[in-house]
Amino acid sequence: MNWISAYRKGSGTGRSGKAFAEGWGGLFALTLLLAGTGLFSFTVGRYAISAGEMLAYLFTGKCADGNVPVLLVQVRMPRILGAILAGGALSVSGAAYQGLFRNPMVSPDMLGVSSGAGFGAALAILMSLGITGIQVMAFFAGLTAVFLALFISKLMTRHDRMLMLVLAGMITGSLFSALISLTKYLADSESKLPDITFWLMGSLAEITMSELKAVLPAVLLALIPLLLSSWKLNVLSFGEEEARALGVHTQRLRITVVCCASLLTASIVSVTGLIGWVGLIIPHVARFLVGPNNRLLLPASFLIGSSFLLLVDDLSRSLSSLEMPLGILTSLIGAPVFFAILRISTKRAW
Repeated sequence: MNWISAYRKGSGTGRSGKAFAEGWGGLFALTLLLAGTGLFSFTVGRYAISAGEMLAYLFTGKCADGNVPVLLVQVRMPRILGAILAGGALSVSGAAYQGLFRNPMVSPDMLGVSSGAGFGAALAILMSLGITGIQVMAFFAGLTAVFLALFISKLMTRHDRMLMLVLAGMITGSLFSALISLTKYLADSESKLPDITFWLMGSLAEITMSELKAVLPAVLLALIPLLLSSWKLNVLSFGEEEARALGVHTQRLRITVVCCASLLTASIVSVTGLIGWVGLIIPHVARFLVGPNNRLLLPASFLIGSSFLLLVDDLSRSLSSLEMPLGILTSLIGAPVFFAILRISTKRAW
């Protein structure tokens, strides 16, 4: 039984009210998990802060150790908020793509947005632009890659649209990956190349509140339409012909999901660098917990993805004196987790 038939049988429009209520109860539990993980993350780091000191400062604004306020507000809070935003956005983007293409192997960078953003950032570093220039070029290069994939898919109108879009994304991703390699080849090996390499690995070490404020409107602009369109993704799971018969404008839905999911990914990658696996494995975990109903799946993916990236960032800044890039950790964790998911999926309907 595949995930579409599982939706039809247990988690779709025929789902009982009791089961649906249990699903929203699961979201409440995941919200509590995220809150607990966020509070725990304030205490983690090379400079240890006890839970008592943290709670005392949060509720009273006073602390005996003068370093605690600086660490909590100026150092750790931007990282925690950044991890919540990045993990949640990438997970929702992945879940939306998987629902649109009805393919559990789809990830947020399917249309080349991550490769495009990586090339934009690498080019900005090569041109010695500041952090703002790097973020702006990464953002627009990521969107350019997506629009190029859409344009290529439009040229092949005689074939299956969804298949052509996937193939166009592969072409675009390969093209921009080659451009990244070319940029690294041209970069100065003493200064520019290390900066490009480190940025491509993904990190929250340098993120600031001003960067989060700049990217938040774009994230909300993309996130809200996806959440509002979640029920249409449910209908689309029965097939395009059935969806059109039920009144869903599939072409408009496809454009909305692709544009919003790509905007989410480009916005996050522009400030964090490339962080892989989150948008691929987290929707699977959420699907096992709350089912394939996208009305529950998308918010559950956001909550689980935020908690996951928070824990990964905690590991990054506590394993050693030198922070390990997030992209490395998510790959080390994501590969075995995805293998476990594949093993479970052979024994259980999903």
